[in-house]
Amino acid sequence: MNAAGCMSRPPPLGLCLAGPTASGKTAVALALARELPLEVISVDSALVYRGMDIGTAKPTAAERAAVPHHLIDLVDPGESYSAARFVADATRLAAEVRARGRLPLLAGGTMLYFRALREGLDAMPPADPALRAALDARAAAEGWPALHAELARVDPGTAARLAPHDRQRVQRALEVWQLTGRPMSQWQRGAAAEAPGEAWPLVALEPYSRDWLHARIAARFDAMLGAGFVDEVRALRARGDLHPGLPSMRCVGYRQVWAALDAVLVSAEATPQAWVAMRDAAIAATRQLAKRQLTWLRSMPGREVVACDAPDARAQALARLRRLAGA
Repeated sequence: MNAAGCMSRPPPLGLCLAGPTASGKTAVALALARELPLEVISVDSALVYRGMDIGTAKPTAAERAAVPHHLIDLVDPGESYSAARFVADATRLAAEVRARGRLPLLAGGTMLYFRALREGLDAMPPADPALRAALDARAAAEGWPALHAELARVDPGTAARLAPHDRQRVQRALEVWQLTGRPMSQWQRGAAAEAPGEAWPLVALEPYSRDWLHARIAARFDAMLGAGFVDEVRALRARGDLHPGLPSMRCVGYRQVWAALDAVLVSAEATPQAWVAMRDAAIAATRQLAKRQLTWLRSMPGREVVACDAPDARAQALARLRRLAGA
């Protein structure tokens, strides 16, 4: 009981810091780490891949030396990583961090992972290889955007959060619909009732101005190009075992650079126009990703919103996180 005679809430299992790409999550996390003993658990479906450093804006070696980071460089780009595996890994790691007397800060932009952690994953049916093969065959003939359009008719909520070319998730959503007759969004709502959302309080960095976020996205992608992003993708292609259909190579930026390198091989020369087109396509795709991330965020219950384009955004975010941590 507290002084007012009311039951006090138990401390959170971990704090969540979410936002679209380029919204300033890393800067807030590192600033909080200078005030509180914490460890960062990445909530990012791209940072799990080894050898994908520049195009994922992976924390630098210095940043990772200053603050322990987890769920980074976890799997090879030829492997897949799922929301269910994330929940298991993040829950275990958060418990280990708390046992060390430190605060788990779950920071990132993969909203599916945040939702799975905070709202739960229902017992959806397992994969059906025959149905997946049939969906792959349809996609080869009609294109994934056509299957995405079909998904929009039967499960508009899920379709709104997925890109038309997100093969893995569009396929899974259609598979669940065809196997059960229930849209995936209903399965996820069913799990939410028993999920410990309050145990994972969420601060969301959301810009008022799209222009502000778009400018940051363009500047960050240009910085990636300057840091050698094209060479990073060349090295991944040179392995010989990766292809554009893998989840890792469908990540925003990687997909566009891979396609540009394909075009160079076909034409036997790299024209300035080809690289300008690649840059424009990657920035446009990243903007679309940010839009979908914000759509996910705005559907999440109990989040505390900080305008990340406000002059005092970092101070506001730190104050919210300190309060939620009980500091």
